[in-house]
Amino acid sequence: MDQTPASGGAGNGTSTRPYLIRALHDWCTDNGFTPYIAVHVDRSVQVPMEYVSNHEIVLNIGFDATSGLDLGNDFIQFKARFGGVAREILVPVDHVVAIYARENGQGMAFPAPEATAEGAAPTVPAAVPTPEPRRSGLRLASEASDEDGGDDTPPPDAPGGGPRPTLKRVK
Repeated sequence: MDQTPASGGAGNGTSTRPYLIRALHDWCTDNGFTPYIAVHVDRSVQVPMEYVSNHEIVLNIGFDATSGLDLGNDFIQFKARFGGVAREILVPVDHVVAIYARENGQGMAFPAPEATAEGAAPTVPAAVPTPEPRRSGLRLASEASDEDGGDDTPPPDAPGGGPRPTLKRVK
């Protein structure tokens, strides 16, 4: 469903991902929830690398946590504080792998970005460790179907001690 680049493709139109991200951000905000995005990190993503784990970072994109939030068709950009220091954040929309409400885990997952246009895999900064395969509590929207009962097993606890937020599929 979301295989075309944000700039568009031949006859396919533009990607639905930025529109779905904006819609879920609005839904979170309207309902008093905190919108979080999970981002696949490579060199095209501008985030504080010390907070990246397994090529992923989770960012609070609520209005209380950001300054100058711009949810564009190609990039999400804003300023946020990390450890009390203001940082510029720039995330290509196709690197957002999920958006969800922190409070209840409801949201949507997206496919990870594919290889670059030259056919090479995205280059990962040296500070980011090589990820080990693991089962995430998130499921891609394309993996869900009405006859699929879904995986109702809770995800493992986060290293920080608390449970990891999960996406809840709404039919």
